[in-house]
Amino acid sequence: MKKTIVFIHGMFQNPVSWSKWIEFFQSEGYECIAPAWPYHQGEPEALRNNIPDGLGDLVIDDIITPIETMILNLPEKPIVIGHSVGGLIAQLLLARDTVSMAVAISSVAPNSMITFDWSFFKNAATIANPLKGNDPIPMDLETFKGAFANTLAEDLAETEFEKTATPDSRNVFRSCMSSSADIDMEISHSPLLLIAGTEDLICPASLIEKQQKAYTNENSVTDIKEFAGRSHYICNEPGWEEVAEYVAHWISNHNSLTDVAVESNNISVK
Repeated sequence: MKKTIVFIHGMFQNPVSWSKWIEFFQSEGYECIAPAWPYHQGEPEALRNNIPDGLGDLVIDDIITPIETMILNLPEKPIVIGHSVGGLIAQLLLARDTVSMAVAISSVAPNSMITFDWSFFKNAATIANPLKGNDPIPMDLETFKGAFANTLAEDLAETEFEKTATPDSRNVFRSCMSSSADIDMEISHSPLLLIAGTEDLICPASLIEKQQKAYTNENSVTDIKEFAGRSHYICNEPGWEEVAEYVAHWISNHNSLTDVAVESNNISVK
């Protein structure tokens, strides 16, 4: 019997963004759960048109706590797949040994890690802008087309914006730069796959590579895969199936290795 997968969305998205992946992994036999962050429940269009009260105060701990509580009530440790801030949360859950393995796609980095890529600084400064206080930050069409889904044709970007874009809290990103997002990257951990898009302007491939190199435990699996021509919208842009299939294959391989290890440990010597 295959395991449960928990999908964790990132900023400016909600569980709607995982619809294709849920359908794909359910067809592979997995049980799929995609929790919404606080203030992210519902249809993206409704959230854009009526920004929830309290959204601007949301921080990363407010997101992790209910997700981790839900996971701890499952019958066994699930697999977690996260995108962007969701990728960072996936890494945090892995470091806490709450999940059996993790896939972090276009992930915000732990330990206040940054890259000197200009696009990263530009987008990070726009989101974290201290002059905006705790005002929520909307996702407008031009920003979505120019930074979030920069590889998409204009008409497709408009369609995807209408389907998935949500407003968000500046404090989520700000708190990703705090001790709440710290990980001891030298200790042993369950398998981790980091995925990068070469055209990602939000979490550039250089930042994903930096994260992979920071994990230094020689007895732990920390794999990385880069997909050419993909933006931060990698999970839904054309060719998303190739990414999902790669992830499914990686999970299957490591599930098999885990099962062999468990069986070996259970062999009794007479």
